[in-house]
Amino acid sequence: MNTTTPTREDAPEKREPILNTVDRVTELCFGLFMALTFVGAVKAVTAGEDAGRKLFFAALGCNLAWGLADAVMFLVRTLADRGQRLTLASFVKNERDHAAAVRALRNALSESVEPLVDDVELEQIRARLAALPTLPPHARFFREDFLGALGIFLLVVASTFPVALPFLVIKDTVTALVISRVLTLAMLFGAGVALGRYTGAGPMKAGFALVLLGIVLTVAIIALGG
Repeated sequence: MNTTTPTREDAPEKREPILNTVDRVTELCFGLFMALTFVGAVKAVTAGEDAGRKLFFAALGCNLAWGLADAVMFLVRTLADRGQRLTLASFVKNERDHAAAVRALRNALSESVEPLVDDVELEQIRARLAALPTLPPHARFFREDFLGALGIFLLVVASTFPVALPFLVIKDTVTALVISRVLTLAMLFGAGVALGRYTGAGPMKAGFALVLLGIVLTVAIIALGG
């Protein structure tokens, strides 16, 4: 019987998703809330046989614009975060005062992680950084960054359709409004379930909580003129 332990090289490489569950859920909900501001104001749409069509394309246009803006800001945020980490790594690598380098590493830790890491571990990280032959001269984008931005754009735009599409295909505004709200609540519930499973908060509890949050937030957005 072969008892050889698999080496690190033999193990399949585990790749992190470009957008995790929290990213996907929050972007989907963002698009839903944006589209809902139009649906919530459906009575303000000019009456007539083109009312549903106008509402649909107004909501779609809004989410196209915000999806693009959100995708671009994702890229900006990604590059800024990567540049900040590179600046820290460069400082630690070149700092001759080892204690100062360790302090810089500690200051970069979050409040929840900082108590769990001692100076010995930070010194090991400092030493590994110092031993690197070179560091990238500046932060740059990777292919996955653009895929992530595209994913955000598509999520925001796709969330328009269950909210606004009923007004395009159903002539009766009241019926379309009921179907739109049901679909929206179902999507919010499903998003909450996914988030609850990811965070361990409980799928059903998180699903109902996100539905309630969506209702409250949408009412607030419309009340504020959104």
